[in-house]
Amino acid sequence: MNALFLNGTLKPSPEPSSTEALARVLMERLERDGVSCEHLRLVDHRIDPGVVSEALSEGDAWPAIRKRIIAADILVMALPTWLGQPSSVAKRALERMDALLSETQEDGRPIVYDKVAGVVVTGNEDGAHHVITEMAGALIDIGFTVPGQAWTYWNKGPGPGDEVYLTTDERAWTDSTGRTAAQNLLAVARALRAHGLPVPAA
Repeated sequence: MNALFLNGTLKPSPEPSSTEALARVLMERLERDGVSCEHLRLVDHRIDPGVVSEALSEGDAWPAIRKRIIAADILVMALPTWLGQPSSVAKRALERMDALLSETQEDGRPIVYDKVAGVVVTGNEDGAHHVITEMAGALIDIGFTVPGQAWTYWNKGPGPGDEVYLTTDERAWTDSTGRTAAQNLLAVARALRAHGLPVPAA
């Protein structure tokens, strides 16, 4: 099994990222269970705006990122929330993933059938559940299976301020929920590997 974490932080590497720190809670649990994990900050790569899988210009990194998505058994979208909305970086990735709706495997099933997806959210606003709902809904539309409680979040609360998940002591619930999410993602990924989804009805 392998998992890909797409991090929609606005901070380029090597800046510290609260979103990456929380994503790594899930990664550590998955790795403990033998899953090979990869973490990728989307902002470190040029992703042109659009809704196709092919490169839109020279230097567009999306085709290479798409290959990693297709190769993964588990996809986790990790992102901050700003103004109660998913980060622009994460939304751009979702727009490019829209093309997967029309791509199929050799047997006619959607290209991401039998893959699972989860969501990690950090920020300084209320609205994590709203962001999780938006992301999960889009991933389901594309063809991913989103297990129950395959998410975790940390929010400072309403109002201005920095993301401080990296330094706060108030994250026990967030971390335990993340470990549960990792367990659920892996359990469903294993079930789908053994008994995949059928070809869509004609």
